[in-house]
Amino acid sequence: MKNDMNDAETKQRAELFRYVSLEVTDSTLRATYELDGLIFVETVAFEGVDSLQTPAVTAVAQLWFLLAGLSYYKAGAARRVDLGVTPLGDRGRALLRASLREGLAEFAYRNDLWLDDVVITGGVATAPVAADIDAGRVLIPFGGGIDSVVTTSLLAPSLHQSLFVVSPPGGRFAPLEATAAVTGLEIVRATRALDVQILRGDGTFFNGHVPVSAMITLLASVAALASGRGGVVMSNEHSASASNLRWRDMEVNHQWSKSWEAEQLLADAIGERVGPAFVVASSLRNRSEVWVAKIFSELPAFHHVFRSCNRAFNQDPELRLDGWCGECDKCLFINLMLAPYLSRFSLKEIFHHEPLSDPDRDAQLRVLVGEGVEFKPFECVGDPDESAVALVRVSQMSEWADVERLRELVHELSPDRSFEELLESQGPSRVPAHWLR
Repeated sequence: MKNDMNDAETKQRAELFRYVSLEVTDSTLRATYELDGLIFVETVAFEGVDSLQTPAVTAVAQLWFLLAGLSYYKAGAARRVDLGVTPLGDRGRALLRASLREGLAEFAYRNDLWLDDVVITGGVATAPVAADIDAGRVLIPFGGGIDSVVTTSLLAPSLHQSLFVVSPPGGRFAPLEATAAVTGLEIVRATRALDVQILRGDGTFFNGHVPVSAMITLLASVAALASGRGGVVMSNEHSASASNLRWRDMEVNHQWSKSWEAEQLLADAIGERVGPAFVVASSLRNRSEVWVAKIFSELPAFHHVFRSCNRAFNQDPELRLDGWCGECDKCLFINLMLAPYLSRFSLKEIFHHEPLSDPDRDAQLRVLVGEGVEFKPFECVGDPDESAVALVRVSQMSEWADVERLRELVHELSPDRSFEELLESQGPSRVPAHWLR
């Protein structure tokens, strides 16, 4: 909901956000920014890669520097942005502009800010540099949920896969580590330390969502290039491109940085810096969440270790849950996606909750299937049509016959696609043929 921070209207926009410097060492990136005189510093430390101090790695790190700055820009939503002497080309500039406008659309909506007035200046010309890479080796950003697990099962056996895991300074995420261990794949790591001023907050700061997935994609690209790998395999499915709602003259999409548009912008900007041989693409781009859940249901080794509940990934270790909360939109959505494929008993064993039959989740379920006040939750969940199709299928299953509320809700639904159509290709994909089985 807009203006969900009670004092948002009392906060004042900053005048100038400045990109100060990016320092690249053998194993770390150190980014410094300035917001109306306030300095922010973010560091990322890598494990399992060669030196970051090569022209190709530095070139892509400069793109990360630009997007990572949005985590600090948002504190003041400055009217002017000075890129200083940061190298970037036309495609890099297009990526930054889109990340500020579309990537911060949810942030702008919630704070009732209009960022189309932001003036971006500075930046220096750049030229592409050669990258020494092996097209047969790839890096997979891994979050421990069903999407990235399915990606590891889809790739060709001849392709050398490694996982890319990002952790906070407060320690590793146990469910993610347990799920990664089941894959048996090598792990390349990065520890991302946000400036403590952002973490602890400030009464004068604006708060809200930033395009984190795009930042992670660029960090994975840095790690891949620093280890001679030829590409980064993302796990963003088709419905990540679906918006949550329309506000003013723009679509607001919580998952914009996982969208088809963002994928193309990222690939173009990276290609501008290191050439087209290095590939960044999503293995699930032309697939629905219903299809992804089907493939995941056939991978039982992961069923009792994977986790998609955001409360398992709190930055504060003391606030992390050991299991599924059973209350959030992610728990409800994943439960709904898997219900057509796994028995009700199996689902209870996995979640230790049953969100679909919980009357306290009814309002959330209505939103998921497109019958709520807003188009869909500001969460990484599928589009309402997918959820509606899955719910129709579940309502027809005998083992859910006792949950009358599901059938009552289904009578209000008229999804545009059938269950079978969602198991087919949903659109274009940039995945090279040699990646897939």
